[in-house]
Amino acid sequence: MWRKTWLVFSQAVTVAVAALFVVATLKPEWLPGARSGNLLPAPTLTQIANPPPANAASAGLAVATGYTLAARRAAPAVVSVTATRVGNNPHANDPRFREFFGQRGNRNAPSQVGLGSGVIVAPEGYVLTNHHVIEGATDIQVQLPDGREASARLVGSDVETDIAVLKMDLPDLPVMALGDVRALQVGDAVLAIGNPFGVGQTVTAGIVSALDRQTRDSSPLQNFVQTDAAINPGNSGGALVDIEGRLVGINTAIFSRSGGSNGIGFAVPVDTARGVMEQLVSTGRVQRGWIGVEPRELTAELAENLNLPVKAGVLITGVLQNGPAAQGGLRPGDVVLKVGDTDVRTPTELLTAVASMAPNSETSLAVQRGPQALQVKVRLASREENLARQR
Repeated sequence: MWRKTWLVFSQAVTVAVAALFVVATLKPEWLPGARSGNLLPAPTLTQIANPPPANAASAGLAVATGYTLAARRAAPAVVSVTATRVGNNPHANDPRFREFFGQRGNRNAPSQVGLGSGVIVAPEGYVLTNHHVIEGATDIQVQLPDGREASARLVGSDVETDIAVLKMDLPDLPVMALGDVRALQVGDAVLAIGNPFGVGQTVTAGIVSALDRQTRDSSPLQNFVQTDAAINPGNSGGALVDIEGRLVGINTAIFSRSGGSNGIGFAVPVDTARGVMEQLVSTGRVQRGWIGVEPRELTAELAENLNLPVKAGVLITGVLQNGPAAQGGLRPGDVVLKVGDTDVRTPTELLTAVASMAPNSETSLAVQRGPQALQVKVRLASREENLARQR
């Protein structure tokens, strides 16, 4: 008896499951709680990590995936820069730059047209680009992604950081937000946006490969963001942006033997570019402090050999006679630990901290001289005036 009952029950369940499958396939709206129309696809990992606002579906908003949002925010503010100059670009034979910005026409022709990129960073029409893109230009034209074109005037440029500021007059300009380069970490995703080979605006993706990177021929004040995002001739002066579409660097140079991208590109950090821009806009030139020393990083081995009680700092190996540091009492063999309130551990940090201060201002250096800790007062001179004398 029980076997017959079980057999009837099993057959009934089978028929019910089959009926449910048919209804779910052909008439899903008949099922309780089902919506009419097509079923929505399962959410992606990006959508789960960054869910859309609660009213996105009702408002008909598309959900951005991948790098779409960053590119959409940043790309409108990246422009093409065409610089016309008489004769060759002075950096045409510089191995860092000669393959990094496009150049049209015969190199021996009297008039050259160079192609680069730029970034609109203020609604007043200020554009950041590279010094080597516009150096020696007699005419500068800027083209926006929306098709508008305008002449631009050079506000000023800085050779040491390879940053230049242009000004154009157009209404309703898109502006790129500035990011915080100090928040960047190796491995963070970034986008490079520019006009490579003059083909039109192009977006490439990569990661931050290194921070505070210097090249063999770079200025002591340059500490690049290195990236493997594809950067090619014509990208010079373009934007390196973070995943939120904020500017974190101005693309400046590549390492390449072929002229194309080898996955080693360098960008000037946005905080450096912003500091240069603020000075150029307000005064038309960049002024930096200078103390006249030859610095070297203090390694643990050096500290032990010199029997120093400190393990980090900047060892002073030379002091310019009658220079600001010498007049303040700094000596070779001293170890600088701080400039003002800023800790310094490398020569670049020391030079950058000093350069950030105005000439003729006074600062205090925290110094370790053998077993003795002391403060040295130094009145800064002008780095630019010293470089001009050397030239």
